[in-house]
Amino acid sequence: MGKIAKFVAPGVHFRKSPALRSRLPRVHPAARHVTTKAAAITEDYTELCGKLKEVSTLSGISGLLGWDEQVMMPSGAASVRSEQSSTLAGIIHEKSTDPKLGELLDRLSNCQADELTELERAVVRDASRNYRKTTAIPKELAQRSAELNSKGYQAWVKAREENDFKQFAPMLQQWVDLLQEKCALVDPEQDAYNVCLDDFERGMTADRLDGIFSQVKTGLVPLLKAIREDGTPPDNSWLGDSFDVKVQAAMCEEICKEIGFDMERGRLDVSVHPFTGGAHPTDVRMTTRFKESDFTEGLTGAVHETGHALYEQGRNLDYDGLPVNEALSMGIHESQSLLWERMVCLSPSFSEYLLPKLCGAFPDLSSSATADDLYGAMNVVRSPSLIRVESDEVTYPMHIIIRYEIERALMSGSIDVNDIPDLWESKMQEYLGCRPKTNAEGCLQDVHWSVGAIGYFPTYSLGAMYACQIMQAAEAELPGIHDDIASGKFGDLKAWLNTKVHAVGSYYPSGDELMTEVTGSPLKPEVFLQYLNKKYTPLYKL
Repeated sequence: MGKIAKFVAPGVHFRKSPALRSRLPRVHPAARHVTTKAAAITEDYTELCGKLKEVSTLSGISGLLGWDEQVMMPSGAASVRSEQSSTLAGIIHEKSTDPKLGELLDRLSNCQADELTELERAVVRDASRNYRKTTAIPKELAQRSAELNSKGYQAWVKAREENDFKQFAPMLQQWVDLLQEKCALVDPEQDAYNVCLDDFERGMTADRLDGIFSQVKTGLVPLLKAIREDGTPPDNSWLGDSFDVKVQAAMCEEICKEIGFDMERGRLDVSVHPFTGGAHPTDVRMTTRFKESDFTEGLTGAVHETGHALYEQGRNLDYDGLPVNEALSMGIHESQSLLWERMVCLSPSFSEYLLPKLCGAFPDLSSSATADDLYGAMNVVRSPSLIRVESDEVTYPMHIIIRYEIERALMSGSIDVNDIPDLWESKMQEYLGCRPKTNAEGCLQDVHWSVGAIGYFPTYSLGAMYACQIMQAAEAELPGIHDDIASGKFGDLKAWLNTKVHAVGSYYPSGDELMTEVTGSPLKPEVFLQYLNKKYTPLYKL
C-alpha cells in the first residue's frame, strides 16, 4: 500500500483511541500558544510571499513591454502600447495596494525579532516601504503615469530626431506636474526632489548630494584644468575612424560572453539609448549602440550593460520575486556597470586582453601598436565633451551635476521647462568649456526625463564612486585579479561580485550599509578623486 495521503479534506476529523491518547506527550498550554502563533506567522509570511511574487511576475511582463517598445515595436503601435501599459499598470497597482497585503504586513511588522529570519524581516521591511509608497498613489494617477511614460518616450524620440525641444517641453511639464502631485501624496512633509530621489537611491537626500558633488567639483576642476592646459594627451590617431558596425557587434558579443553574460538567460540588441531590462534574472535583455567612426562607444557601452546584466543574472533565486532579491538601488546597480566599464575595460590589463581581438577584427590597425598604446588611446579626456554617454570618466561627473542642478530646480519651481535649453548651454560652458550647437546634442540627448525618471541622474556618479571602493576591496581580496583580466579570465571577479553584491540584493537598507559591509566604510568621494588623479596624472604626464 502506498504512502498515506498527506492532506485530509476540510471538516474530516479522526478520533484518537484512549490507548493512543495516553501515549501522546502532554503539551503545556503556553507551548501550545507559541506553536499556534508560529504557525500563524508562517501562514501569513507564505501568503505575503505569494502576493509579492504575483506582483513581481506582472512587473516582469511590464518590463518586456518596455524593452519591446524601445527595441522591436513598430512605430505605428505606439498608441496601443500606451493603452496596454496603462491597463497593466492599473492591474499591478490594484494588486500592490490590496488591503489584505497591508494587513499581512501590519501583522508581520509587529513580530518579535526571533520570530522571522533576518532575510524574512528584510522582505517585510522592503515590502512595507513599497506598500506605503504605492498606497499613497491612487490607481488613476498610476495609470496616468504609465500612459505618460509611453507618450513621453515617443515625443522625446521625435523631438530628438527633429532637433526641437519645444515639441518635448509640454510632455516634460506634464511629468513635472505629475511628479509633484505624486510626491505630495507620498510624503507631504518632504521636499519633492528628495521623494523622487528616494525611488532610485533610498536614504539619499539632496542636501547630502550637494555636499558630495561640491567635493567632487572641487577635486575635479583643477585636475581637468591641468589635463587640458598642461597635459600631453595620449595618441589615439592610430586607431583610425572606420570600424564596420557588424564586426563591432560580433566582437562585443564575444567579449560580453567571455566576461560572463549568459546568452541562454539573456540577449544583446541595438537601441537608440543603451539600457538593460527584461522580465526576470533568467530573461535579461541588454542593448547598446555602435558608431562606425568610434569602436570605443560600442565596446564600453556593451561592457557597461554587461555589468548591469550580470547583477540581474546574479540575483538570488532562493528569494525569487521578493523585494529582498531586488537591486538595492540604482547607484549600486550603476556601480556594477561602471566597475566593469571603467575599472576593468579601461584598465591596462584589459588592453592586453583586447588588443589581439581588436587587431583580428580590424586588420588595418597598426601592427606595431602595443597594449600601452591602446590603454592610452581608450582613456583620452574628451574636448569638447558634449555627450554624456560618450564622455570620459573625468568629465562625466560634470555632466551629471548639470542634470542634477536643472532637475532639482525644475521640481522646486525655481525654473520653467522652457528655460532648460539656454540654462543647459550656459552650464555646459561654465563646467565643461563647451556649448552644444543643437538641442539633440544638448538637453535632448538623454531619455530619462521622457519617462519621468527625475532623481535618476545622480545615481550614475554615485555608482562611479561606489565602483571605485568596491574594486579597491576586490583587489585586496583577489591579488591576482589584473593578471587574470589580461589573460581574459574574468570568473573570479564575477564570482566575488556575485557573492558580495548581486546575491545580497537589498538585504542592507542603504548603499552606505552595503559599502560598509563590502569595503569597510560608507561612501567616500575622496576614493574616487584619488583614483582619477592616480590614473590620469601619469597618462597625461602631469
